[in-house]
Amino acid sequence: MAKSENQIGVVAALVRTAFLVNAVYAESAREFSLTQQQGQLLCVLMPQAYAMGELSTILGLAKSSLTGLVDRTERNGLVRRDPDPRDPRGVRVTLTPAGAELADRFYTETCRRVAELPATLSDQERDTVAGLLSRVIHDNQVPVVFSETP
Repeated sequence: MAKSENQIGVVAALVRTAFLVNAVYAESAREFSLTQQQGQLLCVLMPQAYAMGELSTILGLAKSSLTGLVDRTERNGLVRRDPDPRDPRGVRVTLTPAGAELADRFYTETCRRVAELPATLSDQERDTVAGLLSRVIHDNQVPVVFSETP
């Protein structure tokens, strides 16, 4: 298939798309008085609590960085640390009721904003993009940091 005059290469397209989504995510986080990392943490914790080691892997953060992130988010009353029944020395991080409510609002608004990005694409084109990106995500074993929209 020949390139249209507006078409860019796959590497540039992926990088520029990542920047675009990141900018939308950052703007949404700011409007909810969150950092991007706090927004990610809340979204990751929506379905379940995680041990600190699991969160470190999912979020791609060093343990010291994750500890600081959880500390700040805990001080804001959005998460709490509970004893880990599987590890007497460990804790599991979970959303507080206030954190769950904020996470739901943040997630819903961020999904709405990201869904607007491909507004000019047809349903078939959107399905094609989703299918191709799903393969890239699956092939690279990207952890779930933002689940499918409800």
